This record gives sequence, C-alpha cells and structure tokens, in this order.
Amino acid sequence: MGTYVNKNLIKDEHVAYETKYHWIIFISLRGLFTLFIAPAIERWLAEFVITNRRIVIKTGFISRKTIEMNLSKIESVNVDQSFFGRIFGYGSITIIGTGGTRETFYNITKPLNFRKAFQELC
Repeated sequence: MGTYVNKNLIKDEHVAYETKYHWIIFISLRGLFTLFIAPAIERWLAEFVITNRRIVIKTGFISRKTIEMNLSKIESVNVDQSFFGRIFGYGSITIIGTGGTRETFYNITKPLNFRKAFQELC
C-alpha cells in the first residue's frame, strides 16, 4: 500500500483494493527518451486505492494530483479497454461523481477488477 493512503486513512477505514499503472506506460517515446526512468517513477509513485469509505487516487511527482471521493458521492466507474488493453490487462477508468464531476485515468492495471471492487462496496 502506498504511503499517501497510509497517512490519510481515517478511523475505521481500511483498504479494499489497490492497483497501479500498467507496465505498458514504459512503451512510449517518453519512456525511450528518459531511459525508462520517468515511467518507472510515475508507476512507483501513483496510487489507485478503494477503501471501505472512499476512492483515493494520487498521481504525479513534482506536481501532485489527488482525487478523494466518498463512495456515496460516486455515480459510476466506467471502464474503457482497447483490443490490446483486453489482451494485456490494462485500460482507462472514468469516475463520475454526483454533480457531473468526471475524472479519467489511463493505463490502469486490471480496470475491471477496480470497478468490481467499487461495486462490491456500494
């Protein structure tokens, strides 16, 4: 489990599911030009976590982006997978909150398992 989530768990909250960026992020020009260091840091630092109370997503190194939504405020978690995404087990997730809030994250490992964990808690 990531350090950000560990530091921000509230009383009686526990992690139900956690995932990372897929290794496919290494196969890019950015990965090639940075000798695969940038994708490695990005994958190491990103946290995609579902707890029994909320979804917590943290990405970024120098500029950090965090999303924390209570499970009761989330309308749906959508999954998009390409042909290769289905074969290799990666895809994008879109979290739609009440009021039209929409956050999309790409190249997530096992996005269907992420959505299933969310549905089991609601």
